[in-house]
Amino acid sequence: MEPGGPPGRSSLLLGPVDHVSTMGEFSLFDLRVIVERIEGRSVCGLKPGDSFEVTESSHIRIPGGGHFCIYALSAILPLLPAVQRRLADGDWLEHDTLVACPDPDERLLMRIERIGERTLRTEDHT
Repeated sequence: MEPGGPPGRSSLLLGPVDHVSTMGEFSLFDLRVIVERIEGRSVCGLKPGDSFEVTESSHIRIPGGGHFCIYALSAILPLLPAVQRRLADGDWLEHDTLVACPDPDERLLMRIERIGERTLRTEDHT
């Protein structure tokens, strides 16, 4: 690597980066996040079975014009990029699929499931 980054492409932090050498393909899982259960009182309007999907790397789709609570979403969003990728067999995210909403009165639990795998082109994503 040249000082400041790879040759060819400018970057504020890295310096030049070569587009040609970074192109290729990678695989990601599409995901579904489902409200598994609510052990307290639901104040956000979600109910067991409500869901959303993450497809094509970053597209969030909520079926049937539904909604999803932004606070429940904030709890699960940081985990999704990791679950989209193949993980080591011993990685805890391969086995622990439940995530709790941060609202202690609701005790809403969401389950992450992989619903398919797709191959994407590196040049189409950042």
